[in-house]
Amino acid sequence: MDLYNKFEAFTLPGEYRERGIYPYFHCLESKQAKEVVMEGGRKIMLGSNNYLGLTTCPEVMQAAIEAIEKYGTGCSGSRFMNGTLNLHVELENELASFLHKEAVMTWSTGFQSNLGIISSLVGRNDYVICDRENHASIYDGCKLSYGHMLRYHHSDMEELERQLQRVPSECGILIVTDGVFSMKGDIAKLPEIVELAKKYGARVMVDDAHSLGVIGKGGRGTASYFGLEDEVDVYIGTFSKSLASLGGYMAASKAAVDYVKHTSRPFIFSASLPPSNAAAALAALRHLESHPELVKRLADISAYTRKSFTAHGIKIHEAETPIVPIYTNDAEYTLTLAKNLFDKGVYVNPVLPPATPPSECLLRTSLMATVTEDLVDEAAEIIAGEIKALDAKTNA
Repeated sequence: MDLYNKFEAFTLPGEYRERGIYPYFHCLESKQAKEVVMEGGRKIMLGSNNYLGLTTCPEVMQAAIEAIEKYGTGCSGSRFMNGTLNLHVELENELASFLHKEAVMTWSTGFQSNLGIISSLVGRNDYVICDRENHASIYDGCKLSYGHMLRYHHSDMEELERQLQRVPSECGILIVTDGVFSMKGDIAKLPEIVELAKKYGARVMVDDAHSLGVIGKGGRGTASYFGLEDEVDVYIGTFSKSLASLGGYMAASKAAVDYVKHTSRPFIFSASLPPSNAAAALAALRHLESHPELVKRLADISAYTRKSFTAHGIKIHEAETPIVPIYTNDAEYTLTLAKNLFDKGVYVNPVLPPATPPSECLLRTSLMATVTEDLVDEAAEIIAGEIKALDAKTNA
């Protein structure tokens, strides 16, 4: 059988393109901001993870420019060899201090962080237990490890305990959960997870990709939000969201970080974080520390958005974070609505299976601290109008 035979059966993207509702790879022609230019038109950006709006912060942009001037465009090697800059070490030390952890190591992407950490920590006779709605990179990290993976239904603590009870007493256990879940914006039940981990001798790892800069004291993430900073063994996160750059990190004890640094193949055999990205992340971190009010502003505009959407009759999933999902259920309806909104000047992200169950498709909107109330209301009016128009057409 020819390996390429599968291409002929892969028809859905082409079908969506022919019908004019293909939603992906729209070209951005401006900075990532609250309003953008995309394919020649002005769009209200309600589909970015630029939570603090720092991609356009002058200090962050200037830091990246200066790093390129000093270090060039790349390191051309792994951290093990020629690819460690003093800038990497500076970023790691300051982030460790901010997160109240002994040590931090940085990665070239957030996705790579989960691949490298889980595959290193979870050995052949160990178990990793995951929330079913964890990010794809967590699942891929589990697959890359030699351990056994168990899953529990989303935020179902009774099933988590049943899974813990299945693990032989001589085996190590790592419980991994998103802090803020990326699709619905809900927060992990971390106090209950920590309690169960203590009961069964497990370690806890929290993916704070959507939590850093979003929740917790000064934006320190999920453990800080619950007052459990000393109870979580490993934080992982990304620089591509609140810290306006690219890359990832692991924050843990010195011993854990040292172990992963010397055993993780995705870390050892990858080129290091480019200078401009490291500098931008460091500048964004310093800006966050100097401006903790950004975290409150983000919470305030997120709450305002929920009220505005609800007042306009838009059905949303309730949570406490900048992720505000609009339920659309059917895949074709979701894509059609996303296309109509794009044409009317509002960018949102359609979420389809396998990211959701087939009947639970949604439009994922997300807020930035820089978004204004008038933009939210403008977007809400457009969204409500397009939902009403599409419903009338669908039900005709």
